[in-house]
Amino acid sequence: MEISGKITQVLPLQRGTNKNGNEWRKQEFVLETESQYPKKVLIMLWGDKVEQFPVSEGQKVTVSIDLESREYNGRWYTEVRAWKVAKPGSDTGNGNNSNDEEGMPF
Repeated sequence: MEISGKITQVLPLQRGTNKNGNEWRKQEFVLETESQYPKKVLIMLWGDKVEQFPVSEGQKVTVSIDLESREYNGRWYTEVRAWKVAKPGSDTGNGNNSNDEEGMPF
């Protein structure tokens, strides 16, 4: 699934160590869609994707995302995880990630 818009806020980088001793990092940002009724969506970059797709406020981007919801203590939480971030027009559109502009600073 893809969503396009402008990055309005980049939240502080979060990092830590899981119970197995492995380090993790997470970068969250807010994307505002460009439509008649704009929506703001909190999107997360996880692990190596943080360095692979650096984001900054004011960028117009197209983000490929996965959605996942899970239940915890009777409440449901939804996560929007990015697996690719590209400037509009920079994607070849072939659906093959091997030749995309991965790691390209914006």
